Amino acid sequence: MSSSTASVNVAPNASLTPKSKPEIIDDKSPHCIPFILRQLSAFRSSPQHEDKPFFIGLNGVQGAGKTTLVTTLSSLLASPPYSLPTLVCSIDDLYLTHADQTALAQKHASNPLIQHRGEPGTHDIPLARSLFTALKSGQETQIPAYDKSAFNGQGDRVPSSQWKTVNSPDQKKIQVVIFEGWCVGFRALSEAEVRVKREGESVTLGRHRLEDLLFVNGKLGEYEVLNGAFDAFIHIDAEETGYVYAWRQEQEEVLRREKGAGMSREEVERFVDGYYPAYELFTEKLRNGLFGGDKGRQLRLVVGRDRRVKEVIGI
Repeated sequence: MSSSTASVNVAPNASLTPKSKPEIIDDKSPHCIPFILRQLSAFRSSPQHEDKPFFIGLNGVQGAGKTTLVTTLSSLLASPPYSLPTLVCSIDDLYLTHADQTALAQKHASNPLIQHRGEPGTHDIPLARSLFTALKSGQETQIPAYDKSAFNGQGDRVPSSQWKTVNSPDQKKIQVVIFEGWCVGFRALSEAEVRVKREGESVTLGRHRLEDLLFVNGKLGEYEVLNGAFDAFIHIDAEETGYVYAWRQEQEEVLRREKGAGMSREEVERFVDGYYPAYELFTEKLRNGLFGGDKGRQLRLVVGRDRRVKEVIGI
């Protein structure tokens, strides 16, 4: 299905005035909640899933309102009339520890893509596997947490003594898990596909050596442990991926004005440049669907420059 759902109040490529604030309006959950409930009903119809938690993968381009959406979805699903104990997890909480990230960067010092957290390859996949396994089986589980402010912004994992616990004997069992992140659902390409994308028209790929892009692509193959766990998927996409640069500039502008601290425009560009190659490599494949021929289990919401839903696509 495809439909136009919202009027556009901000022209594409328009910038906010210095005193305005990025407007994040939840026009996405009205599409997502019915989709989730339909998929959950189909999932529960199978006897083998009767007591299993329902896993939703959610990919959202940075700045498009993903945080607002997952907060709203969690609140709505956990409240009457649904009353579904819901857990939101972020791939950001599965970044390598500071020590392991430093070791990775040093081992591959010539690859700029992994000198800081962000790209595939900078997450702790064994930790992700153990987390998903425990949640799938309904075991009492600690949920990892990550502090992005540690080590002057380089970040580090929060000590496990501070992680929250779910599925303990005195708690209701988690029935819905929403696993969100900017690269959730991305899948590795063939070497030939990476080569073609690098040699074609792109914003950032031509700046990087082929071997560096292939390193990230190869690491992404390990993320299938996540992709294989999803029962449904939601993709918050952008009409133009490049909007992420403007959205991040707006966020940092507000931080500079309200808190007296925030990245400069040049720093924002460098920051987004560190993520953008993955968008250019892997977004197209996700748009074509995570579940292959198993139709109807993925929802794609395309947002405009104003972050409002412009198109709703079932895949």
